[in-house]
Amino acid sequence: MSKSWVRHGYEKVARILKKGNPKRHNFPILKGHPAAQEHAEEAVETHDTIRNKSKVLKEFKIYRWNPNHPNNKPYLQSYFLDLSNCGPMVLDALQKIKAEEDSSLSYRRSCREGICGSCSMNIDGTNTVACLRPIGKDTSKPTVITPLPHMFVIKDLVVDLTNFYQQYKSIEPWLKTKKHPEDGREYRQSPEDRKKLDGLYECILCACCSTSCPSYWWNPEEFPGPAALLHAYRWISDSRDEFTEERLQAVTEDQRRLYRCRTIQNCTAACPKSLDPAGAIHKMKTKHLLSQPMELAGSL
Repeated sequence: MSKSWVRHGYEKVARILKKGNPKRHNFPILKGHPAAQEHAEEAVETHDTIRNKSKVLKEFKIYRWNPNHPNNKPYLQSYFLDLSNCGPMVLDALQKIKAEEDSSLSYRRSCREGICGSCSMNIDGTNTVACLRPIGKDTSKPTVITPLPHMFVIKDLVVDLTNFYQQYKSIEPWLKTKKHPEDGREYRQSPEDRKKLDGLYECILCACCSTSCPSYWWNPEEFPGPAALLHAYRWISDSRDEFTEERLQAVTEDQRRLYRCRTIQNCTAACPKSLDPAGAIHKMKTKHLLSQPMELAGSL
């Protein structure tokens, strides 16, 4: 009790002196979301850096390629923005560039709140969504923005996600039952069973995890990728679903699907929602192995 009192007293004094940790004091709603905490802190630091300056220029190098000119090689085009009149996130910078400097720039975006996953791209070497990625405060270094890696580019930052969505569709991401609910209206679930889905249902299908996975780079036609497998485990874990065994068999009957994962964990590191696709895949492997006879499990 005394230690807690001392800690809270120190934090109160630090807050008064403006030396407190913004992760703890300014963003309590982000507790349990380390990626969001980090991004929020970085956005505040950038704001503090430029708020007292009249003009702060930062360079953005953006991947450009136009299908109307297929013989022209892709290139990085530089844009210089004044951060003092720009929003804090990379998507704000892209919006400003498209509205004020170059209307031909193409990218996807929709919600601006990290919910739809539309604005996924590679920013400074990391797969993320632009609406949740703060602009770096270091104005001496450019921010480099390229499409998601190892994907067919349609134009500029827009990639072809047809195969990605087909793989998501292949795991049948909907509730499957063999009988109607008892009251004829809804399938009920206890709070305990509902809690088992935490960390699984929040996936926004941004494809950041799958496009950071070497196994997916090498075998995109055969390996469903971390996003699809995360959703497969979400439905396998759902107490209301009555096709658990069939779902598990579907992702394990071909070893080029579930067992193509080598647990490199790039997917977990890249997820902008702080989810753990590698952990979900590992649990699904464990569930499958425990359901197999010993002689068969040893051969997998």
